[in-house]
Amino acid sequence: MAGICGLAYAVGWVIRHNIRHAEPLLAANPPEATLAFERGSDLALVLAYVVSVSLYLHIMSAFVLGGIGLDTRLNENLVATATIAIIVVIGGICGLKKLEALEQWGLYITLLIILLLLGGFAKYTLAAAGSATGLILPKAGTASAWETVTVLAGTLIVVQGFETTRYLGKVYDAQTRISASRWAQILATVVYIVFVGLALPVVYNLHGQYDDNSLIQLAAFAAGILVIPLVVAAALSQFSAAVADTLAAAGNLEEVTHQHFKEKYAYLWIGGAAIALTWSADTYQLLAIASRSFAFYYLLQCLVGISVSKSRVQQCCMAVVAAVLGFITIFAVPVG
Repeated sequence: MAGICGLAYAVGWVIRHNIRHAEPLLAANPPEATLAFERGSDLALVLAYVVSVSLYLHIMSAFVLGGIGLDTRLNENLVATATIAIIVVIGGICGLKKLEALEQWGLYITLLIILLLLGGFAKYTLAAAGSATGLILPKAGTASAWETVTVLAGTLIVVQGFETTRYLGKVYDAQTRISASRWAQILATVVYIVFVGLALPVVYNLHGQYDDNSLIQLAAFAAGILVIPLVVAAALSQFSAAVADTLAAAGNLEEVTHQHFKEKYAYLWIGGAAIALTWSADTYQLLAIASRSFAFYYLLQCLVGISVSKSRVQQCCMAVVAAVLGFITIFAVPVG
């Protein structure tokens, strides 16, 4: 987890570099290569957002259905499809701006549940450490180094989101967006690493059987009272994330096509593509596809950064990050 967050922070450094140095050039008279890489990355981001919409609603469906004991592949697909259809209809009729408030409330509720869940895991771990049997950690996997690396490559999506500030230039100045991106990554890294560390002793109770909503089972072992709030938080956060990415994808698609693709038609295209993905892949496959999609977008952003940087050291560092992202784009695989 620390390695994944470290790679994400390196990518975040590239994004922040581009906010400071590429944006002024792109707004003036950019070099041809820089403009081509930027336009390519905009289109890649639209495709990545479409995949993430399907992924988020798959996860939402798994949590909601798992909470009521009806979690099957068919039910997940039906709930995800219905939710995508609702988002498309609302977007086409009155726009998705009215749903943006959900994102803020979803964030607050999710952060609260995460803190409570961390407390539950910490209590479980301390109690287990003081028991006669002591802490029992899950057994390490037997996968080869190649299998491990390619599976880890398929989880890059879990640390995605910091690039959003790259596209808020009409609302916030460059320094504000750079600081927001940096602090978002620092706080997320702390939460991820602490969460994994505290949850690891509880994972033993799953006996190697992992599902889309295994977190519900872990919460039940650590603090059963948190199961229902966890389901509610997951539903809110994943739905609001799907709305945000649909809105962002529609906006980017309209911009990339120079206003030829109107927003309400963009919702139809995005929704149709997301539904097709929903029925053609499971959650873990979508996780890997989303990771590869975002890795390709980040790779193009690295090329933007290389094309505008005047420092050889910076260019070499960005090239290394780009090479890792190229590996993820090509070789990332789903868990299992």
